[in-house]
Amino acid sequence: MTTLMGRYARNFVCLVAFIVVAACSSSQPSGAAPYAAIVQDARTGEILLAENADTRLHPASLTKMLTLYIAFEEIQRGRLSLDTMVTVSKNAASKPPSKLGLKAGQKISVRHLIRAAATKSANDAASALGDHIGGSEAGFARRMDATAKALGMRNSTFKNANGLTASGHLSTARDMNTLGRRLFFDFPQYYNIFSRRSTDAGLATVRNTNSRFLDAYKGADGIKTGFTNAAGFNLTASAERGNVRIIATVFGGTSTAARNAKVAQLLDIGFKRAPANAPTQVPQAPSYSAHVEALMAEADGLPEVEGGAGKTIRLQMAVAKSPRPAARPDAGRVAATELAVAAIEDSIAAALAEAVAAPPPPGTLDAQAVAMADGAAVTGPAIAPPPPRPESLVAEVVATEAPAQVVVAAAVDVPPNTAPEAGTLDAQVVALGGAATLDGQAEQFAALPDGGMVDDGLMVSAPVQVAAMAMPAPPPAPKRNAPIFDRVADAPQAQPMDEPVVIRLSTSSARHWGVTLGRFNSRSEAERLLLKTQLAESATLNDGLRKVVQRGGGYEANFMGLTQDQADLACRRLQARAVQCFAMGP
Repeated sequence: MTTLMGRYARNFVCLVAFIVVAACSSSQPSGAAPYAAIVQDARTGEILLAENADTRLHPASLTKMLTLYIAFEEIQRGRLSLDTMVTVSKNAASKPPSKLGLKAGQKISVRHLIRAAATKSANDAASALGDHIGGSEAGFARRMDATAKALGMRNSTFKNANGLTASGHLSTARDMNTLGRRLFFDFPQYYNIFSRRSTDAGLATVRNTNSRFLDAYKGADGIKTGFTNAAGFNLTASAERGNVRIIATVFGGTSTAARNAKVAQLLDIGFKRAPANAPTQVPQAPSYSAHVEALMAEADGLPEVEGGAGKTIRLQMAVAKSPRPAARPDAGRVAATELAVAAIEDSIAAALAEAVAAPPPPGTLDAQAVAMADGAAVTGPAIAPPPPRPESLVAEVVATEAPAQVVVAAAVDVPPNTAPEAGTLDAQVVALGGAATLDGQAEQFAALPDGGMVDDGLMVSAPVQVAAMAMPAPPPAPKRNAPIFDRVADAPQAQPMDEPVVIRLSTSSARHWGVTLGRFNSRSEAERLLLKTQLAESATLNDGLRKVVQRGGGYEANFMGLTQDQADLACRRLQARAVQCFAMGP
């Protein structure tokens, strides 16, 4: 009996020991946890919920958010452009899936590498970016650590650009949430890439690994998933409803579905706890020490490239004054002024040409015109004599119905410097030509003695009526005798130009950018906000096209047809007024 009782006691002790050992082996070691979470108001940076948020864990592909941040930073500094061609290194081509399928020595643009890393979470694309910027995997890891420290990621250290498990490659839920918020505020022009369901990555069209959550959760627009066996299923997600934007991060999910459900639950908690209206506190630009700047320059060694954005100095300051641009000058008035100036220039040129020209030969029309312009009296006929004719005198007598009424017209050719014979018609014409008026000519004609007249067969004894001495009209004065300075009032007036009516702006000349103000429940609400915003911010959005897009059960309020500079400036000004806005790139 005693032996039986002893056997039962030994078995009981063994069972208890087995249970204790099993319990101890199932517990997690101190300093590490399979699960961590954090919820943050993106506008103010306020933490709304945190659980193991500062525990260092494996970030997996959430690491690629930092790789993309550094790539965007290089573009902003002017040392990269989206069209820069990158030669794929052997290190990048050797990375395991998920991958784009790059080959060593292959060339691919930065644009396509960014798309593949952000949407498909391609490890080879992220490593190609890191090796190109840092010169090597180790060099880019040093750059990542320096950038993370400048962004306030205090508990993170990195060993590679893609997030594959490596000793010492660790981060926290808080740090990754901070990084997601900095991507939204520091590079809003590129943030929309995280919400694309699919995109062209050069070698293939790739799908977003976060499509399920983006389609399932209302207001979700990003940003990055991650998975390794050591990390579990990770996700940093952002969503916006009305004026509230929440960012949440989860580490250590057991599956994609369980992770997405947990993130949705955390975002719901955030929307309930966050105030409906709060001022947007944009984080300050990262500040690098001189030592870090030298390290960055040594690590990447990239020259400034054509097409890069150029080095940007960011200043945190409020807009104190925004004057409207000056009105354009009246087109008709400008044209009239130009015509008047042209007329003056022509007159000056003609006067100069006349001043330097040789005097015209005497007896020509030019000589007579010059004499008339100088005010000298012109004697004799007003025109130069024509070629010799058979007769020196030609007269025409036109008889009317009344036989007593006779019209006499005479054209006399008098050789220059030759006095006509007294008593002839030539002498009478010369005498009449000296009279200043018709009355004076009539008086001279009446004073002529009858005895001095020679009957040449053309005179009549009946009373006659002298109609006129038909003298040819003087030729128009040449243009060079016009006044040197014409009056502006005499200049031809330009016809008023019709102002063009712009009904649609072109999207050429790099106008492929836009800004979005959020998603709304009704089209009318979105349109009202667009109109109100354009009236309040006409200085930057006057060239934009208001566009409401129905997507995901809501209506997005967008301004399209802007340049990249216009879109960036508009968002900065709107955010300074506590209006939510982010730019959309090509």
